[in-house]
Amino acid sequence: MEYMRYERNYSAHTVTSYANDLLQFVAFLEEKEAAEGAVFDVDGVDAGIVREWLMILMKQSLSATSVNRKLSAVQSFFTYAVRKGVIRKHPLRLVKGPKKPKPIPYFIKEREVINLLDEKPDVSIRLGFEVVRNQLMLEMFYETGIRCAELVGIRDADVDMDAMLLKVTGKRNKQRLIPFANRLKEMITYYYNVRAREVEADSLSFFVRKDGRPVTSAIVYYAVKKKLSLIPALARHSPHVLRHTFATGMLNDGAEISAVGKLLGHSSLASTSVYTHVTFEELKKVYNAHPRAKK
Repeated sequence: MEYMRYERNYSAHTVTSYANDLLQFVAFLEEKEAAEGAVFDVDGVDAGIVREWLMILMKQSLSATSVNRKLSAVQSFFTYAVRKGVIRKHPLRLVKGPKKPKPIPYFIKEREVINLLDEKPDVSIRLGFEVVRNQLMLEMFYETGIRCAELVGIRDADVDMDAMLLKVTGKRNKQRLIPFANRLKEMITYYYNVRAREVEADSLSFFVRKDGRPVTSAIVYYAVKKKLSLIPALARHSPHVLRHTFATGMLNDGAEISAVGKLLGHSSLASTSVYTHVTFEELKKVYNAHPRAKK
């Protein structure tokens, strides 16, 4: 676990999840040992034993995603064991988890998201700090496509107003720069002014609560859910919906898939390609202009 946390730079949440998965695998081995009277150690584990464990997990109605994550934890451990010389051969190189269906990302149609974010507040009412902050969070999600954890982790030093660049720290502590436009710059400036007026405590964090402490993921989720709930047909109301909307809009407007992947912080194009399904709808609209299509 120390290797995962400090050398591989996995998040504390991921390390805890992997540890729980490994302990579950150990419990399975102990049950097998008690039932069969055999002694299992690292050298005794082979592909057949792991496949048996995976079958048990699938019978428990676990999703393919959960089963694959548990398999990944066990595979990572044996990779580590090979590196340390505890075993000579990796026993699980050929073991594959169950195939999982590619989910179609939920996104908001362009007209709906513009109506939602461009909603004009009552100018006669002086907007409070939390209202201004929450509006900025929603706009930042839509305009930059960042993840919830990335938004929570933004510090004042990460916002370059002159260059109009936002530095975010993504998975495995990888940093990237994301440009933003004038609208977001104006909203950030307004937020700075309101924050200086209403928040007394100083903080290094960009998004804070009224007492100056950094916002939590739960606060962000609640603010986003409250706003997205105003769209009746939308099945999901998480910050990731705005991330999906950002990616879908970029691709539909002709952005290169590799460029969109870099903005999203994806390590491979396979992660970004899930959004290309939406561009197919645009192609169908174009094809409807063909004389044969009209008939």
